[in-house]
Amino acid sequence: MAPRKNAKGGGSHSSSSTSSSSGSGSGSGSPSTGSSRSSSSPGARREAKQGGHRNGRRGGISGGSFFTWFMVIALLGVWTSVAVVWFDLVDYEEVLGKLGVYDADGDGDFDVGDAKVLLGLKERSTSERTSPPEEAEPPAEQEKQAAEGPEVQNVEDEVKEQIQSLLQEQEHTEYAPQPEADGAAGEPQPEAEDVLTVTDGEDESETLEAGAVHEETEDSYHMEDTASQDHPDDVEEMVNEQEGSGPREAVTDADKMQQDTEEATQQNHDAPVHEHSENEGIEISDNAIEDSSIISEEINVPSVEEQQDTPPVKKKKTKLLNKFDKAIKAELDAAEKLRKRGKVEEAMNAFEELVRKYPQSPRARYGKAQCEDDLAEKRRSNEVLRRAIETYQEAASLPDAPTDLVKLSLKRRSERQQFLGHMRGSLLTLQRLVQLFPSDTALKNDLGVGYLLMGDNDSAKKVYEEVLNVTPNDGFAKVHYGLILKAQNKIAESIPYLKEGIESGDPGTDDGRFYFHLGDAMQRVGNKEAYKWYELGHKRGHFASVWQRSLYNVNGLKAQPWWTPRETGYTELVKSLERNWKLIRDEGLMVMDKAKGLFLPEDENLREKGDWSQFTLWQQGRKNENACKGAPKTCTLLEKFSETTGCRRGQIKYSIMHPGTHVWPHTGPTNCRLRMHLGLVIPKEGCKIRCANETRTWEEGKVLIFDDSFEHEVWQDASSFRLIFIVDVWHPELTPQQRRSLPAI
Repeated sequence: MAPRKNAKGGGSHSSSSTSSSSGSGSGSGSPSTGSSRSSSSPGARREAKQGGHRNGRRGGISGGSFFTWFMVIALLGVWTSVAVVWFDLVDYEEVLGKLGVYDADGDGDFDVGDAKVLLGLKERSTSERTSPPEEAEPPAEQEKQAAEGPEVQNVEDEVKEQIQSLLQEQEHTEYAPQPEADGAAGEPQPEAEDVLTVTDGEDESETLEAGAVHEETEDSYHMEDTASQDHPDDVEEMVNEQEGSGPREAVTDADKMQQDTEEATQQNHDAPVHEHSENEGIEISDNAIEDSSIISEEINVPSVEEQQDTPPVKKKKTKLLNKFDKAIKAELDAAEKLRKRGKVEEAMNAFEELVRKYPQSPRARYGKAQCEDDLAEKRRSNEVLRRAIETYQEAASLPDAPTDLVKLSLKRRSERQQFLGHMRGSLLTLQRLVQLFPSDTALKNDLGVGYLLMGDNDSAKKVYEEVLNVTPNDGFAKVHYGLILKAQNKIAESIPYLKEGIESGDPGTDDGRFYFHLGDAMQRVGNKEAYKWYELGHKRGHFASVWQRSLYNVNGLKAQPWWTPRETGYTELVKSLERNWKLIRDEGLMVMDKAKGLFLPEDENLREKGDWSQFTLWQQGRKNENACKGAPKTCTLLEKFSETTGCRRGQIKYSIMHPGTHVWPHTGPTNCRLRMHLGLVIPKEGCKIRCANETRTWEEGKVLIFDDSFEHEVWQDASSFRLIFIVDVWHPELTPQQRRSLPAI
């Protein structure tokens, strides 16, 4: 047994015993070498297998055992990671949000470079953002270690320790209870969606249902101007950028525009646009424009960068929970979390269950309204949106509803009513808001917009006068008040309000329409500073160029003032018009002789002086059957050309202008059309048209083609009337789908 024990133990007491054991184990008659490490010995094999040592002690884990344990631990780690992701055990957004606080080098994330800055191992660049106080000054011990340099074993290890301590401090700061004015502690901070800040018109607009009123997405409410933005009723269509606007009710004016729901409402000025070089001198007859490089020095409007650099004003904490809702806060938070994650249907079910269980809960009702709002957007459903509007009303009407919740609910209700075109209902909601919160000037500004949308300029004017009496520097009230004055043809009076309102940089004032009307007003009083404001509007992204100032555009379309028939691709239409110009002329003259009342005076306030009337055959792609009875052959001729009869952003009409008429410089509303002028009765001298910086004259039987989204101006100084035939066509680069889907203007 002793040899077996020794072999198992991995040691030997004597060379002789080893020899004997070895010899007997080997079955060989050769003399022993006296070695106990012979590979032929079974004891040695067992020793190697069990990790024995010569000193008789058991050794550590063998290579095979270590590999086995390593694989077990690795697999456990993999399955743990899978479980964390699968069961959503970690809120990564919250973790990343916390680490984002320590982005010290301004690259948008947290990495070793940020940690080195926090530890003082790396200097912060001037472009890096300021860290919180507890991050900016690392502990003295860390600074000492950083200074010693060679004694630092592993910088990243120190970084991890430091960040861990900072995270603990940050968490303690974030979650420490703070006293409330009403004694309630621990009320949650309002989520971003809870505070309904209204933005500019975002560049995405859609219709919710086919055949419904033109509508747009919730943050994109644009109101179309008239066929030229100079119409005095433009004011009725202006929309508060702070709250957005919805579609207008039906209008009767021939040149009024409908709600614009196109996917590209404002021109992307990164797209190629034909315009003159900044170094090129711009010369216009009667309107010389100075070089655009001198503009910024004289117009003190805060730049976008300056507005972004302005430190944000600390907002008062919004309170959406009453005492009862605080008791069910965990359930409310769980439902709201589903909504924030985009699980609208699940969130809807959760809030509906809360409303069923707690019908007296304003927050549950408000959450349900938000879910219905989101669901309407997702499904493009007007019916669901109407339910949301009613639920917002219910939430605001519940007893003991917090005032902040009442304000948010009614404000959102008003916005969604405007979205559906329910302007009167929206106005009533705004009136109630002002009654509940009479000192809130922002709500009064919204009420003024509500009156403008209803066409009640006088009531809107009174509202803005009241606001300016209380807050004389309210930029939003100033630009709207200036616009109302301009609509009343008080041109000179409107200029300071528009100018000071834009210069204020207040929310809602950096809108292309205000730059447009300020420049237009200045042009009419002979102030050449107008083009400086147009240039600034261009630099701010509101206009494609100083010349092309249309506000409702499709991105990327070719832009040039004058076109040839070949460039348009509509050569057959041009040939047909020029071949039949006498027929078109004769029918126009017959209408003038038989029923002069069919020629309606231009009513867009575009004339400085004179007499200018029009007789319209097609408007917004719709044929005027009664008018075509007066010019049947002309209408028959045109019906084969869908590029013009189907142009829902244009018109087909006769235009007569009498001597002594001057049309102010103006632009059309959209870059989606081109305009053809066929000369019918043209005096030999005295009639001319300027588009951009080139002036041309008409010829009888010939077609001129220009893009009326560029500034143009007309003079009629002849001794007899001038008669032309105007034919609008789709821009040739628009796709068939765009021509079908773009809303009418």
